[in-house]
Amino acid sequence: MKKLIILTGLIIIGLCQAAGSAPLTGGVSEIGRGNKVVDAKTNAPITGAQIALPKQGYKTYTDSNGNFNLNTRINGDTIMSVKKDGYRPFSITINENIAAKPMILGIQKSESRDVVIDSDMLHLGDNNFSNDSANAGEFRLESIGPVYTKRFMMTANTLAFNNYLIIGSIIGIDTKMAKQMRQNQIRNSYSSPPEVFFNGRKIAEIRLNGDNQKIKLPRALILPDQENEIVIQTGINLFQKAYVDYDDIELMNLSIQTEE
Repeated sequence: MKKLIILTGLIIIGLCQAAGSAPLTGGVSEIGRGNKVVDAKTNAPITGAQIALPKQGYKTYTDSNGNFNLNTRINGDTIMSVKKDGYRPFSITINENIAAKPMILGIQKSESRDVVIDSDMLHLGDNNFSNDSANAGEFRLESIGPVYTKRFMMTANTLAFNNYLIIGSIIGIDTKMAKQMRQNQIRNSYSSPPEVFFNGRKIAEIRLNGDNQKIKLPRALILPDQENEIVIQTGINLFQKAYVDYDDIELMNLSIQTEE
């Protein structure tokens, strides 16, 4: 049986397109049997990692060998998260075909400079969407509104590194590009892309659904040893003139990570 190896920082399932961002790349390999969570650097199995499907309210944990089973039904694109103390939050969009194959999920140890902004599933929009909208059948949460805002501290030593906003997974985007890539089935309309702001300045647009979207934070905008602010605003249906129709999207695992 084919084994799907997913190493954080190396593998991405899905597509992403953000101004100022670079999608992570990778591939599929064959190895062993059974689902497993391992340390991405040492390949050692990780015990007690939480595996969750937030849409379904489903949780399980890896055993002493890092193995786990998904004893639930998967229909359509579904965000799956992996959490373990001492490791960076990780999520990936799976479907019934991916879930049918054994997976190895490699997760990375957290760094002292990392900032976890939010590890919960978030629904942005107005709860008004077509059945043909991207991932419409997967939405389960009520919207918190069209805008998400969070303030967090960044220390002065982060200025010595490149800092990135990481969006673990995002679904539901109905942009023209997402339509062209057949991520939604809407015929006669599309939405503007979700926009990302950092300390009041727009730094990215997200045009496609996908995992591990990586957006560089301009160093000149970072406020060292002070509160900084991330704002994510969902798009607007560009063909609806009678009222403002916000695009409904869901996203999970927002964090700040640094690189040399």
